[in-house]
Amino acid sequence: MERAQERASAGGSDRPADDTGAALELLVHGVGGTTPQDMLNDPRTERITGDGIAAVYRRADDVDAENRPDDGRRRDGPVPEAYVWCNLTSGNGTRALWLLLLPFMVVNLAHWMRPAARGRRRTVRLYGLLVRLAGLTLTVLLVAAVCEVALDLAAWQCAGTRACSERNSWLGFLSPTVSHGGWWSRPGRRLALAALVPAALTGLLWYLSLRTWRAYESQQPIARAPEADEDGAGTALGRPGFWYGRRLVARLRAAHTAAGLLTIAAAAGTAAVRHDREPGGPALLETLGLLLAAALVAGAAAVVWVVCRRGRTEKRLDRDLDAHLVRRLPLAALALLALTLVYAGWERPGWESAGRLPGDAAFGALTLVQGLIVVVLAVVARVLHRAHPDPRAALRGLGGPAVALLACALGGVMSGGVAQRVSDWLDGTGSHLAGPPVLLTWQASVIPPLLVVLLVLVGVLGRRGWRLARAERAAVERDYPDEAGDPGRTRRIASARAMAALTDRAPLLLGVTSAATLLLGAGALVGALVTEETPGEAAHGTYGILHGAAETAEALGSWLIGFGFILFVTWGRRAYKDASARRTIGILWDVGTFWPRAAHPFAPPCYAERAVPDLTWRMATWTRVTGGRLVISGHSQGSVLAAAAAWQLQPSARRRVALLTYGSPLERLYGRWFPAHFGPAALLSLHHDVDCWRNLYRLTDPIGGPVRLPGDCGPEVDREPLKDPLAYGRTELHPLPAPILGHSDYQADPAFAEERRRLLARLRPGVPAPRHPRRPDCGPADGPSDGEDQDGGPPPQGSSGRSSA
Repeated sequence: MERAQERASAGGSDRPADDTGAALELLVHGVGGTTPQDMLNDPRTERITGDGIAAVYRRADDVDAENRPDDGRRRDGPVPEAYVWCNLTSGNGTRALWLLLLPFMVVNLAHWMRPAARGRRRTVRLYGLLVRLAGLTLTVLLVAAVCEVALDLAAWQCAGTRACSERNSWLGFLSPTVSHGGWWSRPGRRLALAALVPAALTGLLWYLSLRTWRAYESQQPIARAPEADEDGAGTALGRPGFWYGRRLVARLRAAHTAAGLLTIAAAAGTAAVRHDREPGGPALLETLGLLLAAALVAGAAAVVWVVCRRGRTEKRLDRDLDAHLVRRLPLAALALLALTLVYAGWERPGWESAGRLPGDAAFGALTLVQGLIVVVLAVVARVLHRAHPDPRAALRGLGGPAVALLACALGGVMSGGVAQRVSDWLDGTGSHLAGPPVLLTWQASVIPPLLVVLLVLVGVLGRRGWRLARAERAAVERDYPDEAGDPGRTRRIASARAMAALTDRAPLLLGVTSAATLLLGAGALVGALVTEETPGEAAHGTYGILHGAAETAEALGSWLIGFGFILFVTWGRRAYKDASARRTIGILWDVGTFWPRAAHPFAPPCYAERAVPDLTWRMATWTRVTGGRLVISGHSQGSVLAAAAAWQLQPSARRRVALLTYGSPLERLYGRWFPAHFGPAALLSLHHDVDCWRNLYRLTDPIGGPVRLPGDCGPEVDREPLKDPLAYGRTELHPLPAPILGHSDYQADPAFAEERRRLLARLRPGVPAPRHPRRPDCGPADGPSDGEDQDGGPPPQGSSGRSSA
């Protein structure tokens, strides 16, 4: 296969480029993936280049098409190639375990959702720093939750209570009564043994991050030497080091691993330190405990410093790794954990476990810190948005803080839910255990009210959709004026358009959910700190209806979390065995893991750090070798990859490439939610930099939409909405009822082949098309944002423009 590629590449090198007339269409699929056979509409395909994870395919008859120019003259259209990248997100069964990393992925998205900014370099850096700190608190929260289950509920409470340890015989060897004072029955040794569980989880997260880092972040982008006429793209996605986050991920991995190990050490050693400080305690152990506590504080300060010290480097390929820091920081934390476990396991006559493990106030402190970070992040985002307003930006620039809040809430719900269900499982129907910290019970209790808010909001959106469907019926009749009216057919088309339009109401859904989560979470924190009791106990003695509501919310919230957790595990297990379910989960990651890991190293890896260099290398080498015409054709998420790859090309190569997007979320989703990177200025610069660009969309498509460039640039890129269905009723061309296609099968529309033919006619083989001055009614293409790059210097500004076909 590689030899076939060599023949294809060499074929154009012996002939003048102007005579070959080679034309290539590079197809990039969207979310959910597909097969090369389906993309190329041919059962016989061959891999031209790539591996089993991501590769470029051609029809078997087209492998050496560049060597047969006479066939090209007879060919109806360009040589099609398919770039298949679906295995980057839905490959083997272990990808289903990425569901457990959902909070980390969500907080990483918040980093990239900042508003566009110009001249606000320090504010942009502060935004990135706050999101990285939020990600660090999520790691601490996850490890603390596992410590709560393993150390507090199992080793401290259940093993220290006779009734619970007898009920759970597997804990008998840890129980002082069941084991008759066995060696492991001492409280400190029980904690030391249980600490192996969160330590193993931390080690697993470190290993997964290291493994994916070697596979994704270590992919080398194409080297781009500066050119005389290169004035940069209007987005950071065009910078040479944007898709090469190797150094930052390595630093964050070391810091988060150390933070997890230090959290375990604090959980295991706090009880021993408190016991040794009681009157009459051993002076040596008290001194050692204080030294270990000071070392833990120093280690925590070092972790925070590493997280805050450096952000992303995008203006160049940063190949430095900070090897000493990456190795020594986790090893130092591991050594400190080992010393703490030895200290906690030391013999202490008369020490017994009672109540909850000391340190449960840490959950309240974490929740408070997360709330403060989100509030400050919202202020910073608002300042950035007001400096460079974008009317299309989601939530007026507050999308990032809202998503960061949801990430923290999701982490809290998952942590509290696991702790609550394990407590119920260990204790059964009795009341032998003190249970998890009160705050976790309060957080579970606010889930039912939050669900009520969501149900009301869904009802409002449903009514909105129904009203839109009624209004769309007249528009449907206008779009099909010459065909007989069918009320049922009209209603179905109008409903499809109305449901697709509800996508634009997503900011409302997120905004209301985030506001309700913030208020309910603040109420839960205040209630837990003030009463120090569960909601049911705190409401005891008040009005009967209030007491009943509190107990109902507490019980229902616990069961909802348990049900959700079981559903979560079941879905992951099914996805591990079922390829179709695994592909469904892969759709979620197609959107959530497009962005590099800039805020959390344990988030699922960024597939674009492999896919974008793949596409860039393919386009650059093919155009350079053949001098031919290339149309990169992207559907759905594939259009986002195509745009990102085009930004990474040298300006001279970028002007020899045409872009055809269909069902594209470039503006509708990415432009609104990630305005700093896909805002109006960024998309306008892409229009000016590539030779020509056309975009197709349907009103029934819930994902794709117009690009909405300003002035006359809009019609130059966006075609009028395609008809869907192609025919209202039965016709000579469509004797059977035509389906409503929505987001799929754009190539079935005759407009697709028409626009591709026009793009190829606009391109000329071997020589870029002439560049015309930018039309004033297209607006400026200046880059809108300052990056977080640590190397200094302003970000690249927009490039010169031209009119398009």
